[in-house]
Formats: sequence, structure tokens, C-alpha cells
Amino acid sequence: MPLSEDEERILSEIEQQLYDTDPRLAREVAETTVYTEALNRLKWSIFGFVGGVALMIMTLSTSYLLAFVGFLAMLGSALILERSVRHLGKTGIQQGRRSHKAASFRDAFGSTRQKMRERFERGESGRT
Repeated sequence: MPLSEDEERILSEIEQQLYDTDPRLAREVAETTVYTEALNRLKWSIFGFVGGVALMIMTLSTSYLLAFVGFLAMLGSALILERSVRHLGKTGIQQGRRSHKAASFRDAFGSTRQKMRERFERGESGRT
């Protein structure tokens, strides 16, 4: 069921007050999803896996101990990667792709705050 004009106006006022009183919280709430932490772990685990492989390959001929440390880093990163992918599931990965695209669009077409402000001002001018 869609919101009435009065309900939309009240919601816009509440959002604007949130942006005015605590812009950091408003930005954090707008950018954070349920899957944000798992996506960050996924990115870092991929970085760790590649770094572990590189360390293992570069040090294999000189030091077996450092190569083993690289292998352990690679193994630990692979375990974290697997856990993150399980936590994300298909829905989380799709949402991560959408939020990444949305961030690109947001950068190209202006911030969410500016859009909300324009919508709020339009609602005020349409009322009078």
C-alpha cells in the first residue's frame, strides 16, 4: 500500500532532521547493509590469498619457512573466503553488486542527501 502525501511529507521531515542532527549516522545507515561486513571480509580474504600465494612462490627457492608462512596465510584466507561466501549466499552477492553499482551511480548523479533535500523542497513548494 503506497503512502499518502501527508505520510510521505512526515517521513521526509524525519529523514531531513536525521541528516541535520547526525549526518554521520545518516550516511552510515544509508551505506551499510546486512552483508557489508561479510563483503569486506571477502575482499580482504581474496587479498590475503593472493598475497600468500605470492609470498609462497617468491620464497620457495630461498626459505622453506617463509614459503610455509605464505602457505598458511593462503590457507587461512581461503577458509575465511569460504565462510564469507557461505554467509553471503546468492542474495548477499547480488545485493553487493547492486550496492556497488548504486555507489557508482550515486557518485555520477549526486549524493543521496542532495536528492533528499531536493525532494523535500519540492514537497514544500507543491504544498503552498
